[in-house]
Amino acid sequence: MKLGKYSMGIGDRFGRQGKAQLTAFVEARRQGVDVIPVWNKSNREHLIVHTEPVSVRVEADAAVGALSWNGEYHVDADHIGLKTVDRFLAPSDFFTIDVADFIGRPASEDSLRAFTASHAKLKNLPPIAGLSTPLALDADRLSAIARQYLAAVQEAGRIYRHIAAAKGADNFIAEVSMDETDRAQTPVELLVILAAMAAEHIPLQTIAPKFTGRFNKGVDYRGDVAQFRREFNDDLLIINFAVKEFSLPENLKLSVHSGSDKFSIYEAIHGAVRKHGAGLHLKTAGTTWLEELIGLALSGPEGLRVATDVYAAALGRFDELCGPYASVIDINATKLPPAADVRRWTGRQFAAALRHDQTCSAFNPDLRQLLHVGYKVAAEMGQRYLHAVEANEAVISEQVTNNIFERHLKPIFLGD
Repeated sequence: MKLGKYSMGIGDRFGRQGKAQLTAFVEARRQGVDVIPVWNKSNREHLIVHTEPVSVRVEADAAVGALSWNGEYHVDADHIGLKTVDRFLAPSDFFTIDVADFIGRPASEDSLRAFTASHAKLKNLPPIAGLSTPLALDADRLSAIARQYLAAVQEAGRIYRHIAAAKGADNFIAEVSMDETDRAQTPVELLVILAAMAAEHIPLQTIAPKFTGRFNKGVDYRGDVAQFRREFNDDLLIINFAVKEFSLPENLKLSVHSGSDKFSIYEAIHGAVRKHGAGLHLKTAGTTWLEELIGLALSGPEGLRVATDVYAAALGRFDELCGPYASVIDINATKLPPAADVRRWTGRQFAAALRHDQTCSAFNPDLRQLLHVGYKVAAEMGQRYLHAVEANEAVISEQVTNNIFERHLKPIFLGD
């Protein structure tokens, strides 16, 4: 199974927006670019919403059938490890193998010595044209990088082989994720990581490193855009070199996780991908759930009441909801409006505060981040929330499709 050049992961917390999401990909194809939809949902999300991984397959297949989509599409077991992967094996054909927690753990001294000895040539690599900084990799640096990352790569190998034993090596796409960690991987570290992946015989088709800067959930990139541009360009060159040097899959591409709404770096991503003829996988996290809330707020009094109730409950449970996402949100609690004030808002006011339109003075990124992680509140509403979403399908679908196409597919893949 081979992943095409451009792909985009689309989360859907409550599994009701598959058709609206796919409509955006249909429009992208109409405008001249094929982007592969990849429906993704993590084990944590399933536990919170009380769904099973097979529900994502059902949603994806139903959307594909309804729109007669004849292109590639996939279902991603998002951020899985050995302890969580088994429930995803049957319905998924894309596996995001998350080994960030193993970065920095010690590998055995024997395996470290074996790796550095077998990869001694990394210390004498020819120059890679176009890198912003020439590679510098002596024996001490190679050993230090191996100590930092070899255990994580070995864990990725164990998980990959577990999946392959169950599904067959040719029946799924492997992605390895190292993004949910504190420190970004440098291009030279990425090179050593890819060498280790090849040594573990992992035919990874996408890799999600940690980039410099903050990739908070559902809001714009925070960091030095010029530095990101250099780093992203260098990573593409490293991947191109590693594919040839280590016989990795030739369609191996970078994956940008928590990539939704990182508007300030989209031009840099688009430009680098086009310049190098590279592929790209972008994961949009949970922005579809936010578009559901916007649609509910705009739909009328009852939908607005549901949306404001979600906000009020999330605000009251701030620590509980934000704690698990502390590394990927940055909320200034003093800028969160009181629940009583929000209950007096019109639907348009609520939508303006939540919709990610940086030209709008009413947009509140702190409120947006809180609601991004507040889907547990809606899950606990049960049928009240789901009935409201189903009753207002038309207005919600418009928000979902517009968000994916206008704010993501167009600037990243069409360059518009």
